[in-house]
Amino acid sequence: MKRRSFNTLLTSGLAAPALIGLSTGTARAQAGGKPTTIRIGFPGAGTGGRPLPTSGFTANVVFRGDLEQEFAAEGIKIEWKYYVGAGPALNEAYANGLLDFCFGHGDLPLIVGRSTGLKHKILLSSGRGGDVYFITPAASSAKSLSDLQGKTLSVQKGTAGQLTLYRFLDKYGFKEPEKQFRIISQIRDDRVAALSTGDVHGAIETPFGLEARGVAKRLAEIYDEPIINRPGSLWVGEAFEQKYPDLVQRIVNRVVKTAHWSTLEANRETQYQYWTRSGVNTYIDNKRVWDRTKDLRSRHNPLLDDYYTASIQRSIDEIKGYRLSRREVSLEGWIEPKYLNNALREQKLETYWPTQDATGKFVRT
Repeated sequence: MKRRSFNTLLTSGLAAPALIGLSTGTARAQAGGKPTTIRIGFPGAGTGGRPLPTSGFTANVVFRGDLEQEFAAEGIKIEWKYYVGAGPALNEAYANGLLDFCFGHGDLPLIVGRSTGLKHKILLSSGRGGDVYFITPAASSAKSLSDLQGKTLSVQKGTAGQLTLYRFLDKYGFKEPEKQFRIISQIRDDRVAALSTGDVHGAIETPFGLEARGVAKRLAEIYDEPIINRPGSLWVGEAFEQKYPDLVQRIVNRVVKTAHWSTLEANRETQYQYWTRSGVNTYIDNKRVWDRTKDLRSRHNPLLDDYYTASIQRSIDEIKGYRLSRREVSLEGWIEPKYLNNALREQKLETYWPTQDATGKFVRT
């Protein structure tokens, strides 16, 4: 299997075939000064490039048709775009003028994009928390991660998953992952296929559906560790935000409303069924993973609290430490909380979600 460098990944191959619903930057303004289309990207797609999101309250916005309902009367179309090339491909699309919003950028591509000059404003967190599972082929004889030193691990490089893998390995004492393992870059479909044939010896994946099929088994797992799993981000392009602040507010209002809906226990099962449609995780994956979360507010959490900002800063530092980017990135002027604060106030949700301190400890439940 040919190894691909991080820089190559950002600018080539993986992005090119990965644009689902790609459109050109044609004129999009109505006579009344509003856009005809609002273009929203997800850094990922369903199995086989299926144009669907995978999980979380931002995915629920799609499945429920919330934004289509919001703008139907004005004739504004919502165009959803899904990128098999994940965060790096989404960065490329935005750089080429093909996106207005991103609904859930992971930390590594978010920060690398910012370091290359992409102009966007972070509006809210797209979710947080969750468990991390390291799996091997079902026939593997490995008993611990130490047994895999020098072996081939798979991750989609340039994505948040790369940093998650590095943190996971660091937790088990492996400080130089690229030297201690052979880490290759694959999209998820290819990674699962390689696990099934034994061409890859380990990866981070949701395990339950793969175990049921006899493809893989768990080797190690870390439960809900806030330093390992970092929050995602929902952002708007600066040009769109400056031109249409009223539309940005309406979108944030709707997203917060859906985030609240997503936290209600009565809606738990409906979400599992929504998320299964993408084919990435099976129903049993969604149920086994999310049933461990007793209070859905802790994961379906849009807040830009101390934990969120500290997490992004830690990721900035890690990216420099791993030499994934050498350019400076600052949080100053990047996060715009006013739209979220307005939505929380208008919906009387200012104290609804639990907050976490910089280390991830809950300070308000």
